[in-house]
Amino acid sequence: MFYQFGKKENIRDRMFMILTLLCTFIPLVVAAGFFILLGGNSSEAFRTFGFKFILSTQWDPVQQLYGALPAISGTLVTTVIAVGIAAPLGFITALFLVNAPKWLGYPLSQALDLLAAIPSIIYGMWGLFVFVPFMQEHVQPFLSDTLHLSVIPLFDGPITGFGFLSAGFVLALMSLPFMSAIMRDVFRMVPAVVKESAYGTGATTWEVAKDITMRYGMQGLLGAVFLGLGRAVGETMAVLFIIGNSETISASLYESGATIASVLANKFAEAEGLSKSSLFALGLILLCITFAIQIFAQLWLNRIRKNAGGGL
Repeated sequence: MFYQFGKKENIRDRMFMILTLLCTFIPLVVAAGFFILLGGNSSEAFRTFGFKFILSTQWDPVQQLYGALPAISGTLVTTVIAVGIAAPLGFITALFLVNAPKWLGYPLSQALDLLAAIPSIIYGMWGLFVFVPFMQEHVQPFLSDTLHLSVIPLFDGPITGFGFLSAGFVLALMSLPFMSAIMRDVFRMVPAVVKESAYGTGATTWEVAKDITMRYGMQGLLGAVFLGLGRAVGETMAVLFIIGNSETISASLYESGATIASVLANKFAEAEGLSKSSLFALGLILLCITFAIQIFAQLWLNRIRKNAGGGL
């Protein structure tokens, strides 16, 4: 066994094994430290409000009433919008890059990798000065007036360019490079002989992608989606610029709102006492949501692996 020390092992082998063990436990220690820090500092908020803190919609520093539901709902709404847009676009982009000629696919792949390296605050600035006016002048009027979607509560609201829909679009743009890059690498791992055999039987490009590539790399594709999901859930600066920062719950995607990360970034500097404890409680909830996503992803991947008989 790897961790059974024999008499003939030298000191360097022992040091290497101890070092690997320490490196293995470091993430666990850091994660435990996060929970201890957030849990300890949020205890005052949970003692004061109890479980109602999660379900309350109030955030009133004057009356010392705080609730997490608007921030939680805003986080979930923007994340769903982002993943719903970025996942199919990432799949199509990756599929095109794999099948494109090298003279076209290679520079586009490099450009995609560069997009993933852009800081989130740059996306936020671009969203504030370019995308929000574009949404206000073109997209939202088109959806509400031309397509008459304003009869649906989701698209009925003030046309300001800010709000959940704009934040979701920008988050989708930020998540797209990560999803596409991983999906592209997954597609490249599919054996060429398998795809050529499918083409030889008369399969189209879509049929090969659907029946061969997706089945062969399902774990990698889902991993790409969950990676983009994790990035969207905790994104701060880009959302802070665009979402409008209003601690309210609305049925309209045009209305301003807030996410957990944007509330923390916007209010933490001036918070104290119960207000600060409530922000720590929001951080604890965000950490729990992130862990829940990771656990769900692992369970889903294990289920797919089990159904496939370990062939994926």
